[in-house]
Amino acid sequence: MTPTLDRRPLKHDPGWFLPGSGRGLVPPAGVRGWLSDAGSLTQRLRTACGGLFSVHVRRQAWSRGYPGEAGLLGIKPNRIALVREVELRCDGVAWVFARTLIPVSSLRGPARRLKMLGNRPLGAVLFADPGVTRGETQFVYLTPGQPLFESAVAGLPVRPGGLWGRRTLFNLAGKPLLVNEIFLPGIPPDDDCMDAGGRATQDAKAEEIGHAAP
Repeated sequence: MTPTLDRRPLKHDPGWFLPGSGRGLVPPAGVRGWLSDAGSLTQRLRTACGGLFSVHVRRQAWSRGYPGEAGLLGIKPNRIALVREVELRCDGVAWVFARTLIPVSSLRGPARRLKMLGNRPLGAVLFADPGVTRGETQFVYLTPGQPLFESAVAGLPVRPGGLWGRRTLFNLAGKPLLVNEIFLPGIPPDDDCMDAGGRATQDAKAEEIGHAAP
């Protein structure tokens, strides 16, 4: 069964939405392709980097999730999960902040290896495992003060006014894990929505009019 995400709004929820539903928002050209890509983000980042791609582990610890995360994973709010927060970098510049939550019950059997990833990217493991099922993905525009935004910008030299991101629920051997991927200011514009001069294509511009996030 394909895992699905709870679409009900929650207190302190930053406003996750399914692609196409909008809630009045359309991701701008330059980030839209990163958000909607259904392949391995790790592999796409490696290709786009063209330099030294690396994973910097900020934190890996047993912790409670942010509001709403426990419900997505089917666990009680007071239950802890393995929380792994990393930066995906190109030549030392952080492009993506990734936050993964794995319930205790999901770390049994073959999935136990996820506790020992170290500096290896989680995406490379998930997309190489035929037992992994990818569920639906939701988008979000994060703003200052929201817990996920504050985690994402920690350590950045300049705080942005907002950040686009996505979250996807995966099943590994029938057990859930939640992956948040937040696109940081250092990431280059996505080529699929940009022309050779780095400008938004006409189609991309047309879609953005009246719908771009503040």
